[in-house]
Amino acid sequence: PGEIAPSEDRGIFDINVSMAEGTGFDAAHAQMLEIEKDLLPLVENGTAHRVIIRVPGGFGPSSDFNGGRGIIMLSPWGSRPSQAEIIEDVSKKLRKYPNVRATAIARSSFGRGGGSQTPVQFVLGGNDFAELLIWRDKMLERAEQFPGLTNVDSDYKETKPQLTVQIDKTRAAELGISTLEIGRTLESLIGQRRIGTIVEDGEEYDILVEGLPDNRRQPTDITNIMVRSDTGQLIPLSNVLTLKEQAAAATLSRFDRLRAVTISANVAPGTTLGQGLAFLEQAAREELPPHAQISYKGQSLEYKESSSSLAFTFGLALLVVFLVLAAQFESFIHPFVIILTVPLAVAGALFGLWVSGATLNIYSQIGIVMLVGLSAKNGILIVEFANQLRDEGKDIRTALVEASITRFRPILMTSLSAAMGAVPLMLWEGAGSQSRFAIGIVIFAGVIFSTALTLFVVPTFYNLLARFTRSPEAIAHEVAALEAAAKHV
Repeated sequence: PGEIAPSEDRGIFDINVSMAEGTGFDAAHAQMLEIEKDLLPLVENGTAHRVIIRVPGGFGPSSDFNGGRGIIMLSPWGSRPSQAEIIEDVSKKLRKYPNVRATAIARSSFGRGGGSQTPVQFVLGGNDFAELLIWRDKMLERAEQFPGLTNVDSDYKETKPQLTVQIDKTRAAELGISTLEIGRTLESLIGQRRIGTIVEDGEEYDILVEGLPDNRRQPTDITNIMVRSDTGQLIPLSNVLTLKEQAAAATLSRFDRLRAVTISANVAPGTTLGQGLAFLEQAAREELPPHAQISYKGQSLEYKESSSSLAFTFGLALLVVFLVLAAQFESFIHPFVIILTVPLAVAGALFGLWVSGATLNIYSQIGIVMLVGLSAKNGILIVEFANQLRDEGKDIRTALVEASITRFRPILMTSLSAAMGAVPLMLWEGAGSQSRFAIGIVIFAGVIFSTALTLFVVPTFYNLLARFTRSPEAIAHEVAALEAAAKHV
């Protein structure tokens, strides 16, 4: 399998922009205005009818200003190039900004893969973020070397400034300062602390204590804070505290109840989602230890689930058809001969996908399941008529030759009708043409291929195996013959 679905032209795509941590609103707004100037020609030349730019890139009050988002609404189909060509052109424009990471992303039509996420969402899970970061660096290095993946990134970025306060508990105990007192002092002067309430005009208000802004601008301001010891002396915190500046991630993610780091990427033109995930899986086997956990999100998860469900759905369809035919023919051999047409149809479908350059996606998978019924009917026409001729007393070879000749025209007419019905799906252009083409090429190639070989494969195997079977009407004929003999007696 190659991907969930072909890259549909939905007439809209997104732009995600990430900037340096700590970027203010003014700087982010100015950067997004520059990007907007490069995108407005799309509206002027009629390619798009609206370009929307916003800062910040996320949603909600907690969103930082170090990101932005754009939404490009394209003009109707027929008056512009394809969406894939426009996205490729926009991506080239976005690469000229060295101080930001900007990505143009096509929207997906499927469930968890929808929205503006990149198609590749490869999750590394473990028990320790320090170890996860080592794994992340190895995987990013390998992914950057693979030309099929573009805009490789991770959701764990050590870009958030963080100040760690370490208390020397032994020194604090010697000076008579409790850890609780140090914590409350820092809470009150660096942040704020609720110490009580006050009632005024029937309304209750919280009383909050906090330090002056001028006294908490620099990291060294913390060490100048005085704390009272058990003996009543005021002692500066510089005697018991050690400050350590470091960079940390803005958020710590979890997935499947494990600490997790997600590697995201776009797939380059000519590369399928399946090929991109296969490369990352191979890299993980080579670079990561055995206890590393691998998971998927978004379109990647949809792809994995749909790939596994294809085998189950296809197998279930074969089983149902086989059991129905077994009940109809009162034999397990005749249905087996008929089912042999299905692999021929699937081979033809895969050959059609390969020749056309299409991928095995959810639409082509639907077409393959349809081929189970479309191809089996050719075998049914031959086997059923051959059995009828055997009921008339003809030997296997004579019945088989006559059945193949007689049923040749019906088989050809029904197969050509099914194949020609798929031609408009293959040739028609416009919105949704990629999905229609995937179904059309599978049906057309599968039906033609199976029809051409069914006329040879089914008679051959029927001739080999029919000698071990009897016609479904054989018992009825024997009973009728015994009844007729009894009447004469």
